[in-house]
Amino acid sequence: MHSTTVSVQQIYQDRRQYRVPFYQRAYVWNREEQWGPLWEDIRDKAEARLQGNKPVPHFMGAVVLEPQKKLGLLGVERHHIIDGQQRLTTMQYVLTALCHVLREAEQNALLSVVDACLNNPNPETMEDREVERFKLWPTFRDRQQFVSAMTAANYEQLQERFADSFTRQGTLRKIGADHPPALEAICYFREAMHEWAESDRETPPAQLMAALASAILTDLSIVCISLGEEDDAQVIFETLNGRGAELHATDLIRNFIFMRAGTDADQLYNNLWSQFEAPLWSEPQKRGRLNKPRLEWFVQTAVQAQTGEEIDIGRLYVGYRRCVDGELTLHSAGAQLNFLNRYAEHYKGLVTGVGTTPIAEFGRRIAVWDGSATHALALNVAAGSLLDTDQRAIFDAIESYLVRRTVCGLSRKNYNKVFALQLKKLFEAGADALAFKDFLADLTGEASRWPRDDEFRKHWLSAEIYPGRLDAAKLRAMFHRLEMAMRSARTEEKVVLSLDDMDIDHILPQAWTEYWPLANGMPVSQQEISDAVLMSYTATQLSEKSELIANRQASVPVFGNLTMVHYGVNRSVRNREFDVKRNALFEHSNLQLNKALMAAVKWDEAAIASRSELLFSHAVKVWAGPA
Repeated sequence: MHSTTVSVQQIYQDRRQYRVPFYQRAYVWNREEQWGPLWEDIRDKAEARLQGNKPVPHFMGAVVLEPQKKLGLLGVERHHIIDGQQRLTTMQYVLTALCHVLREAEQNALLSVVDACLNNPNPETMEDREVERFKLWPTFRDRQQFVSAMTAANYEQLQERFADSFTRQGTLRKIGADHPPALEAICYFREAMHEWAESDRETPPAQLMAALASAILTDLSIVCISLGEEDDAQVIFETLNGRGAELHATDLIRNFIFMRAGTDADQLYNNLWSQFEAPLWSEPQKRGRLNKPRLEWFVQTAVQAQTGEEIDIGRLYVGYRRCVDGELTLHSAGAQLNFLNRYAEHYKGLVTGVGTTPIAEFGRRIAVWDGSATHALALNVAAGSLLDTDQRAIFDAIESYLVRRTVCGLSRKNYNKVFALQLKKLFEAGADALAFKDFLADLTGEASRWPRDDEFRKHWLSAEIYPGRLDAAKLRAMFHRLEMAMRSARTEEKVVLSLDDMDIDHILPQAWTEYWPLANGMPVSQQEISDAVLMSYTATQLSEKSELIANRQASVPVFGNLTMVHYGVNRSVRNREFDVKRNALFEHSNLQLNKALMAAVKWDEAAIASRSELLFSHAVKVWAGPA
């Protein structure tokens, strides 16, 4: 390895091309964070030259290059950019903007000097002149817009090639437009240069242009680090990027894989990695206080599913390296990509719920339960050799565990440890559905036990469910499962419900005082409800009326008093009396869930208790518990 300090002109003057390896990320610098400060540095250097001050080079940072062997006589020298692609690419945009300004100012001599820093000469001796003509060649995600912007000779050609980015007046759109970075960068620097030159009416244009060109070409310096044959490019890359937050852990992982891919890199990238560039994988996913791209959560989950070991998301690259270095079968780039792809399809089904596989069905069911702690275990099961029936049995047990603990008011804080332990047990004992259910049933203590039927029933019948232990999304999901379970083989409608239009309704409404007098006909005020509820917690004996009020109020949030209806029906009848609600259900509802309501003559505490028992008789089968 050796390093030299060079000017912008010096780094671009040789007949060579700096290539951004295709597996690196796209260009991401922007106006606020990088272009603006860079332009201020350029402007200060240009003004210093105009004032006759001795120029002091401005240090832009370092770039790390890996020279590539040239196999034949034709072609230009190639250097892979291991680090520094953002600044090298940005300087190409700066130089292109400068060419526009010089061309418009008819400064042809300076234009030739600058153009030599953008284009390689002698195209007739190149292997691929459409590529090798450029001093820099970006990753494939940036290439189309890079070529279009860099080969536009003037502003008018930019407008023609990027018509959607410009207003009718010829300016870049500021609202509702996502401009290609190459276009936006060139336009920004061009406009900044014009504004600077026009602000000085006294200095001759030729002098202004000479100062500007000199500031860019000779007053900006870069430390160029060139690797030798014995230098490990990945180690250098990790040292420069792995200690900060600039790159995601998956950028390091991607580079680690492809720096060892050899001549198969292009094929491996296109066939096995390119799917991970899709928007699905870059979407940010929040877990607790952490907000990470989905790809990072996937790699963490895949490594955990492969090894049975917990992986800290904050040290994901280290965990990944430990995984692939520890298994001989995962040393090659192809093996690592096959390993990731093996889990990827299962993971997509899990997080999107799309498909008919057992893990996709599981994903749909646990989406509302924040079941990320179960993902590694689910991946391991789905990618293993179990039959679909056994996979479903395991997933049913996990769902039951989550649902029963929530209904029983038990904490979910220990779930990461619980399911990490279950994953380890599957590694040790083998993935068997009966064994897994036994493992889960053996858990004890408030933090991890799987509630038995008697505990589940007790809370199902009497706990404050909504509002209370469940939110609307969880309750809708549970009612959907109950509805499908309540349909018989002869039920006409077999289609899965769409929950988007469904509301959770309290049959006996939360605000019941206007239309729902007590059983003895006595009206009740809101203040009497508050007093009765308070006394039920503090007094040893209640008056007859207070006891009736307290019993009614306790029946409002329980399962037996809750149902699912179309939001239009719910909002049209709201707090109305039972006859009105029942008639609305007769007219609009086809749900088995509401059959008992339509058959009821009246709705009171006894009817609510009876329906709670009815629903539980299905719930105990849907979410079957430990023996």
